[in-house]
Amino acid sequence: MAVTIEDLYRSYGVLADASKDNLSQHKDAYQVILDGVKGGPKEKRLAAQFIPKFFSSFPELADAAINAQLDLCEDEDVSIRRQAIKELPRFATGENILRVADILTQLLQTDDTAEFNQVNAALISIFKIDAKGTLGGLFSQILQGEDIVRERAIKFLSAKLKTLPEDVMTKEVEEYVFAETKKVLEDVTGEEFVLLMRVVSGLRVLQTVNGRQQLVELVVEQAFLEQALNPADPDTVDRLLQCTRQALPLFSKNVHSTRFVTYFCEHVLPNLSTLTSPVAELDIQLEVLKLLAEMSPFCGDMEKLEANLNMLFTKLLEFMPLPPEEVENGENSANEEPKLQFSYVECLLFGFHQLGKKLPDFLLDKVDAERLKDFKIRLQYFARGLQVYIRQLRVALQGKTGDALKTEENKIKVVALKITNNINVLIKDLFHNPPSFKSTVTLSWKPVQKTEAVAAKRPSGEEMGSGGSTKKQISPQPRRDARQIYNPPSGKYSATIGNFNYEQRGGFRGGRGRGFGARGNRSRGRIY
Repeated sequence: MAVTIEDLYRSYGVLADASKDNLSQHKDAYQVILDGVKGGPKEKRLAAQFIPKFFSSFPELADAAINAQLDLCEDEDVSIRRQAIKELPRFATGENILRVADILTQLLQTDDTAEFNQVNAALISIFKIDAKGTLGGLFSQILQGEDIVRERAIKFLSAKLKTLPEDVMTKEVEEYVFAETKKVLEDVTGEEFVLLMRVVSGLRVLQTVNGRQQLVELVVEQAFLEQALNPADPDTVDRLLQCTRQALPLFSKNVHSTRFVTYFCEHVLPNLSTLTSPVAELDIQLEVLKLLAEMSPFCGDMEKLEANLNMLFTKLLEFMPLPPEEVENGENSANEEPKLQFSYVECLLFGFHQLGKKLPDFLLDKVDAERLKDFKIRLQYFARGLQVYIRQLRVALQGKTGDALKTEENKIKVVALKITNNINVLIKDLFHNPPSFKSTVTLSWKPVQKTEAVAAKRPSGEEMGSGGSTKKQISPQPRRDARQIYNPPSGKYSATIGNFNYEQRGGFRGGRGRGFGARGNRSRGRIY
């Protein structure tokens, strides 16, 4: 005989009126409430509320009660599901916490927005009951659950852990997160890797030199730096880019980038022209050079410093052309003027300048006289082109302030000016006798530091025009259009100033199965 609304209210009344000591004697009344899940919509909604209310008083019916609530969590009526999910945290006591967390994690696969938000709220509430137990359920599904559940569980951790207070995310809990995350990282896609690194990078327990070093070691394992690079495989290239981007914020004077810089010099630079881009519109060569430039200030002692400096030097020469030959009457030949690739040169020159500090006699003792002469000729030619474009850019930007500088065209010009100024400063250092490595510049795509902004108010060599007048340095805007290129007016020193927008990407374009690990899809089964 089906349970009715009246039956449910009657049983509820019996249990509500019974004293706490006598509740367990009314097992039959609680069983009636459990049987309410087999009734109609009204009976189910009442059962969803009544089952958890008296759950703790009937431990011998705990499994039956949880299973009854799970039936309601999978009901066809979304309003019943929401009600049942809302009450699930009341089952999260003692040993049940892990099971409830596991169930709620599986429920993240819903496509109903309100229901999804209800699951998120329920998970947050049981975090405050038992954070470690809740994490156990989440990581269980990340490691063993179907793909959609795994994906959403990782996103939940990435978005919500950082919002939890310190009394919930204790040192013990954070260490558990780190240990479990390392297990997950044994088989991840690119997007998962980025999200999980966001999780562990935000842990307070790792905000020390030792903690950041542990994170770098984690990234090194993912980067496969012990293997040679296959430049023709976009997934291999993408893995390296993803890992390097994740490692960059961790580097400091105490946490060195040496292994990454070494790998780039030994395996990436020699294959620079043959790298296969993982993203169609990505200028892969410029992206790689930017990463190398950003890492170079944090490089520690390097075993093969001279060889790596030589590779940087060789690659720099490739992007610094010789001046065109002149015919007998002294005019330029009909050959097209070489293009000065300022963005590439800024990166390579900066990296060479940073590593050169570690071996300041490199240009004097390690480079033969003929090669050094060739280098200086290229530097002179490049410097001449720089002066032309610096003047053109200053004229184009003169008098522009506020909104006028925010147009896309002027943003690009501002960055172009920063690029050319940076190169100018670095070239001047190298023209010293002996070469100097003392100047400091901020890479053109990085925000200007306050100290540099103050220094920029004083006239400096790179700010002087041909007539000796000074102009105020214009700070670059941090955000730039990724696909626009600034082309200065054509002339004797025609060039293109590349301006790729360096932003960290959250994984691959495409789907699961590319890159960091091809995980098989799992079919959806009953929540348990």
